[in-house]
Amino acid sequence: MEAKDFGKVAVLMGGTSNEREISLESGAAVLEALHRKKITALPFDPKKDNLNELKLFDRAFICLHGKDGEDGEIQTFLEAIELPYTGSDIPSSSLGMDKFKSKTIWKSKKITTPNFMLVNHVNDFEKASNYCGLPFFIKPANSGSSIGIAIINKKNDFIFAFEEAYKIDKIVIVESFVVGKEYTLPIIDNKPFPIIEIKPKTEFYDYEAKYLRDDTEFICPANITVPFEKNINTLCINAFNSIGCSGWGRVDFIIDKNNDIYIIEINTVPGMTNHSLVPMSASYAGVEFDDLVVMILETSNA
Repeated sequence: MEAKDFGKVAVLMGGTSNEREISLESGAAVLEALHRKKITALPFDPKKDNLNELKLFDRAFICLHGKDGEDGEIQTFLEAIELPYTGSDIPSSSLGMDKFKSKTIWKSKKITTPNFMLVNHVNDFEKASNYCGLPFFIKPANSGSSIGIAIINKKNDFIFAFEEAYKIDKIVIVESFVVGKEYTLPIIDNKPFPIIEIKPKTEFYDYEAKYLRDDTEFICPANITVPFEKNINTLCINAFNSIGCSGWGRVDFIIDKNNDIYIIEINTVPGMTNHSLVPMSASYAGVEFDDLVVMILETSNA
């Protein structure tokens, strides 16, 4: 497609979630790339701008992370006004955002994911530790960028972490701690891109390791044999497709010492900042950032 074929593009950024600042960074990077490609694009912040003004645009590039951006809310509005947008549709965005629902689907389809369960009260520590073992993760079901996630080793940790997670989302899950190496696989237009191994200096790849520290190590491409890489690609695409995702996204997973693969979560609106992993993977595949942005925009459809 030529620049003029995209028409006027709204880059949706900012928003109201606890990932607003990251979203603003992603949106700014995408906006600059579109301008360099001579595509008419304007920033649009749903927190400040009137959504009805989106009717004046021809497409939307969604850079809204977290609540109201990745959960199907903005997608519902865009479909109502018949504005093509990047990323997954309403139901798959909702499923991708909800760790409990997505993991339930994977479990039903025999896609390996760590043991998990809902917790409803600060007194659920015994039940959680019996099912998931110690240590285990506690997570708000609907949140991104590792916000609200904690590793639990004892009851006092659980009480505090549950209360913090519950402030973010009323659905809270616990998940078994799988010892292994952390990886991510970007998918663009149903095509797997190079796998990245993530080696944080923190206990796990948390918010600090993602956005604030400079000592997190990324290995791209990951040191994985070709046959095993094909298995991983197939599994990640199956996990992606199983909840109906499309356009683009990122699948996070862990490989343990037995080479068993555990799907952790899917990001339907991955970051596009200078710390972000999709641009890193694309770069190794020979796709420069500006071309990557256009490639993603080309996947937009109503």
